[in-house]
Amino acid sequence: MKRLSRLLPDRFILFLLTAVALASFFPAQGQALVVVQWITNLAVALLFFLHGARLSREAIVAGATHWRLHTTIFTVTFVLFPMLGLAFKPLLQPLVTPELYTGVMFLCCLPATVQSAIALTSMARGNIPAAVCSASASSLIGIFITPLLVGLVVAQAAEAHISFDAVGKIMLQLLLPFVLGQIARRWIGAWVQRKKAMLKFVDQGSILLVVYVAFSEAVTGGLWRDTPIPAILGLVVVCVVILAAALLISLLLGKLFKFNTADRITLLFCGSKKSLASGVPMAQVLFAGSAVGAVVLPLMLFHQIQLMVCSVLASRYAKRPVDPTEDLEHA
Repeated sequence: MKRLSRLLPDRFILFLLTAVALASFFPAQGQALVVVQWITNLAVALLFFLHGARLSREAIVAGATHWRLHTTIFTVTFVLFPMLGLAFKPLLQPLVTPELYTGVMFLCCLPATVQSAIALTSMARGNIPAAVCSASASSLIGIFITPLLVGLVVAQAAEAHISFDAVGKIMLQLLLPFVLGQIARRWIGAWVQRKKAMLKFVDQGSILLVVYVAFSEAVTGGLWRDTPIPAILGLVVVCVVILAAALLISLLLGKLFKFNTADRITLLFCGSKKSLASGVPMAQVLFAGSAVGAVVLPLMLFHQIQLMVCSVLASRYAKRPVDPTEDLEHA
């Protein structure tokens, strides 16, 4: 029985596949999508509130001042990814149309996603304070860096006029609940520390909701309808190759710089993620109307693949034996 159980997929992986299947056959649309988005936003806000109540001030300061880790993450996000897109172009571009590969280069220039990167880091027992600081800063910095990178590596890019709405959304949905959790820590901190199972449930539940919402929007937007199957298959190969290279290099950099396991996990999940939430509005600004669909499609596919792959990795990391010396979340 034990040998058979090892061959069966992890329960969380089955939940992820179920979320993808539900979104493919029963995508949330119209008012239902609005409701599910609100539920997802509340779940993410609850996640950050609980993390704020759980993490000590010492852990947060240590995460914010971990400059070697943050520098490495930003280098992967804003330097390594564009270099991978350019390096693999002769090999991978024949698999897709030129317009789709323009979208691939665009996604390589995007900042990291915030919600799932932190949720996955938490699920894998990584350095959560550093993940909060790094992912949030990446999203903010990307507002300014991404248009510059697009102008450098994508010839079709137009002059950008960047909105600061994303800053307000990040502050409202992520940082505000986290700060409120820190304020409430003196009253509920010990209780949250004892309820680790509840925090795990919120971590995994928020990831499943993000996957379902993202895939619902992709399917409703014509993910399976408007693109030929050979082009989609080729695009999947392109996204998998670039993601695999980014993950592998992130692991190697973690070992090269002698980060501990928690920091390597944070580097892996914060450095390899690309933001769909930031990417879609930026694409609408940076590219002409008819080209937006082809530009956004690689991002939608990459977003689903990165969530699936990184969720599997996080689930595996979560099963490792607990090492008190790696616990950066001081009580």
